[in-house]
Amino acid sequence: MAGHIFTGFGFGPIQSGLFVNEAYDSKHFDRIVIAEIDQRLVDAVRANRGSYAVNVATADRVEQRHIKGIEIYNPTVEADRSKLLEAIGCSTEICTSLPSVNFFDSGANSVASLIAQGLAAQSAPATINYTAENNNHAAEILEEKVKAKGITFGRPVQFLNTVIGKMSQVIADAEEIAEKKLAPIAPGIERAFLVEAFNKILVTKCHIPNFTPGISIFIEKEDLLPFEEAKLYGHNAIHALLAYLGAHRGCRKMAELSRHSDLMAIARAAFINESGAALCRKYAAMGDPLFTAAGYKAYAEDLLTRMTNPYLDDAVERAARDPQRKLGPTDRIFGTMALCLEQGINPEKMALGAAAGIACCIRQSGLSPDTSCKDALKHIWQNQTSPYEKELIALIQKHS
Repeated sequence: MAGHIFTGFGFGPIQSGLFVNEAYDSKHFDRIVIAEIDQRLVDAVRANRGSYAVNVATADRVEQRHIKGIEIYNPTVEADRSKLLEAIGCSTEICTSLPSVNFFDSGANSVASLIAQGLAAQSAPATINYTAENNNHAAEILEEKVKAKGITFGRPVQFLNTVIGKMSQVIADAEEIAEKKLAPIAPGIERAFLVEAFNKILVTKCHIPNFTPGISIFIEKEDLLPFEEAKLYGHNAIHALLAYLGAHRGCRKMAELSRHSDLMAIARAAFINESGAALCRKYAAMGDPLFTAAGYKAYAEDLLTRMTNPYLDDAVERAARDPQRKLGPTDRIFGTMALCLEQGINPEKMALGAAAGIACCIRQSGLSPDTSCKDALKHIWQNQTSPYEKELIALIQKHS
């Protein structure tokens, strides 16, 4: 099944270590094209004849993968932009993998503008556009931005949301790259992509008639929202909880947490008995194996092992960063606790993580160590609120 063309926007670890990697492995694509505004990175990959390296952390080692023959263009350079528009016009699959959805329509040569202009061509029979920005409505947001350009599509187009549970990082310290024996992205760039081997990615089901995606390994779901909640209130919540507990204990690496059986027991109970119990109650009627006691327990155990994988070598500081966002009233920690309360479950273990997270935020924000839980939350939430505010504060005060 040849004849597919892939174009990706943004060249970070998820684009390079997931989407491009899977497109390359599928052998279904005649061309793989990347749009990237970091000219040093563009030059380095071009000088390496369109090849780059990605380091993949498995359960027992780090493997180096070398992807060959990609095209890479900087859309801010006129000659590159023309080539990029030609590639988009021929593309059957596009993927945006940007820092946030705020970058969709940023600048004169925005991603939305380029996609709109490219999709106006009739060079491809149909196109799907994956959105990998860690936003539950990224596809809808991008589609709105693209259609606002007032250009008529020259073929059937569908924008797809994704649920990406693949952990990854960029390592930019030359000594760390050498110490871990990682392959740099390309010669001349002191940066390395390190991703885990996991590739069970969920995507919105494609409804374009007679269209078969070139990347066939992704798992299609009619409704992604339950699985997005499982990622936010399961994967993301417990990752943050472990990081906050680890920071409080003085751990530097997430892998160290596997040696602290009491902290792992808290995380396991929070994952299975609180997050899992609440989500299984909420989505039991779906009949999906994930939202069963056995299915969610297997999901939790797998993730706890992956979160503490020594070959991924994730730093506690990285996993615990940005506590003000992660401790928002509807985000991973308090969002999970609110979900538990909605479903009649007492989130005692999540409260331990919330208390550790608030302590972390107090330190990073320069607040007085004597700041009360209520005042800290007022600082963190600013003008936001939660209908369970009193219950949440009471739970955290119990464990502070």
